[in-house]
Amino acid sequence: MNTATPLTPEMAADRFARRVTARLTSATDDLPYDISERLRAARMQALSKRKVTVQVRRAAPAPAVVHSGNTAMLGGGGEHSGWWNALVSAIPVMALLVGLVVINTAQDENGTNEVAEVDAALLTDELPPAAYSDPGFVQFLKTTNTGGN
Repeated sequence: MNTATPLTPEMAADRFARRVTARLTSATDDLPYDISERLRAARMQALSKRKVTVQVRRAAPAPAVVHSGNTAMLGGGGEHSGWWNALVSAIPVMALLVGLVVINTAQDENGTNEVAEVDAALLTDELPPAAYSDPGFVQFLKTTNTGGN
């Protein structure tokens, strides 16, 4: 039975990086001096950038966790700011719902207008509406359009 501790993703990535580094380092002995110096300078530049990002991450303050009964929330919420935070949080949701209702109403109105235009064109046309459903009329339209060209 293997009782070794499981590898975390950070440990696995670190182990992989060490293996790659060892392999690359062993191959640098055969390279010319100018290429090895450029590689060394690039390594130093990469390490300096990595240290900067690590320092920035550590410098960022952690958010405060406020416990309220059986719940925990981020931020500093005071005693009387609970209803205010709820109201401010509900405003974007309400704006979204109003926008969806307006879009739905506009789409329904556009669809109704399109159907009304088609109905008006059918009723004001010289042909009776039953002519459009006649298979012979469809064939007549096909031969008329191709024969006229």
